[in-house]
Amino acid sequence: MGLLSSANRCGCKNLLSCNLIRCACCCSWIRSVCGRTASTATQESSDTKRKKKKRKWVRGICGGTVREAEEPLTSESKKKRKNPLTMPEPEKFKWTKKIWRKKKRKNEQNGLATLVKEISLANSLKDRAAAGEILRIGNNNIPSRVFTYRELADATDSFSPENMLGEGGFGRVYRGYISNTMEVIAVKQLDKDGLQGNREFLVEVLMLSLLHHPNLVTLLGYSTDCDQRILVYEYMPLGSLQDHLLDLTPNSQPLSWHTRMKIAVGAARGIEYLHEVANPPVIYRDLKASNILLDGSFNAKLSDFGLAKLGPSGDKSHVSTRVMGTYGYCAPEYAMSGKLTKTSDIYSFGVVLLELITGRRAIDTTKPTREQILVHWAAPFFRDKRKFVKMADPLLDRKFPLKGLYQALAISSMCLQEEASSRPLISDVVTALTFLADPNHDPPDDIKDPLPITVSNVDIESSQHETEGGKEQLEQKKEEDS
Repeated sequence: MGLLSSANRCGCKNLLSCNLIRCACCCSWIRSVCGRTASTATQESSDTKRKKKKRKWVRGICGGTVREAEEPLTSESKKKRKNPLTMPEPEKFKWTKKIWRKKKRKNEQNGLATLVKEISLANSLKDRAAAGEILRIGNNNIPSRVFTYRELADATDSFSPENMLGEGGFGRVYRGYISNTMEVIAVKQLDKDGLQGNREFLVEVLMLSLLHHPNLVTLLGYSTDCDQRILVYEYMPLGSLQDHLLDLTPNSQPLSWHTRMKIAVGAARGIEYLHEVANPPVIYRDLKASNILLDGSFNAKLSDFGLAKLGPSGDKSHVSTRVMGTYGYCAPEYAMSGKLTKTSDIYSFGVVLLELITGRRAIDTTKPTREQILVHWAAPFFRDKRKFVKMADPLLDRKFPLKGLYQALAISSMCLQEEASSRPLISDVVTALTFLADPNHDPPDDIKDPLPITVSNVDIESSQHETEGGKEQLEQKKEEDS
């Protein structure tokens, strides 16, 4: 009726055509309006999906829990997302854990570089080259624990004299206790003006952090806090070999023969690990009785790696370096030329083994002049088999196997050969000493006689100048003996 009435109002004679035209216009208008509405709805729907996809992508990167696309984003859900207390546990900590791990990994990688920087090495080219070598060897990483000065002061009762275990040219060693971990520790506080400098401190931290063996002392950590140089070791309850062999009190019990051989084979195994297992090999360079520590069962462990040096690599036969060490233990070719090889450690081990056999010091200024240097005193005895028994420590009271004494002297004499190429490999020394340390071992009858040893023409005066710190160490020994 509306259409007919409107058609009549327009005055059109062809009522049908007019009505069809009006119907077509009306339909086209309806289609245009509906089409516009449909396109708008489609566009809004695609925008909504795009926004949801974007939110989903952002939440995925941030480590959050991805919500379903169909989940409505209400005001309540927005509040939950903004409030960290209401967030689920994985969503709350996943991102922070990633940052923490990256930061920790970065700190571990820069541990050695930071330590070198904190030490403040001198600006000389030599010291910078040494620092670069340390960083290269350590691969910019030190896995040892870093202690604060306050932690170590609390552990040692503010470095109380009652907790002091020993004192030397390097500083003092204290007994400590960490209550948090219930650990008994040995704290080595280096003297700023002592014999062990910054480079030696760095080398010891590096070596004992990267080298691990039952016959090497364990480094628990270090501290450079408050401009201090402190090393923290596992506690060795029996002290050093020197305490039980050379510095005996009147009430002390002397070491038995088999205990001495047990200590000798333990020290030899430590050297064997450094020479033949460690890569690159390490030359210890400071083997002596005071650096061999003992646990509760008299198992030997090497300590004090401040003078350790990487062995020759490639086709090189030696390492040229300034002469360092303790006079009386240094190999003659190293003391005279500065050419350091693995055989230098073999010579030092021969001196230590001779100390274990004889109970004498490598250098003893209280003895007559001809007997002050142990190797010089022993040389005439090695030439006469009838005098071998006279070389044994009188405190043993002849309680030792005679064949075992001959075999131990034979090993020592081979290690003390003046020609470096004539000295044995440390692995052969370990094999021979393992049998001697066994109480049930009966040495064969065909034991080779000890080889005669020759003494190099290096007198005490020249050796004191050639060996760094030799004069100070000799004077220190005089003071200790007096």
